[in-house]
Amino acid sequence: MSGTEIKFDETVDTAGAACPGPLMELVGVIERAESGAVVRPLSDNEQSASDVPKRAEQAGNTVLGSIEQDDSYECSVEKP
Repeated sequence: MSGTEIKFDETVDTAGAACPGPLMELVGVIERAESGAVVRPLSDNEQSASDVPKRAEQAGNTVLGSIEQDDSYECSVEKP
């Protein structure tokens, strides 16, 4: 998420959860969110680094960016 600061409408902190927990929690939040909402999933699960953006886009959402740092991962997902 380079240079531009993104305003998040909701953060989904799934640290400590095993797959598919982080993904399923994000799906629920996105489903309840209004159009245009930006959700930030946070995870320490390595599999989430690839699964979350891939599944978010497959569901028609837009991935605005992602960061992997040390043992944590976050991205920004916008609901259409």
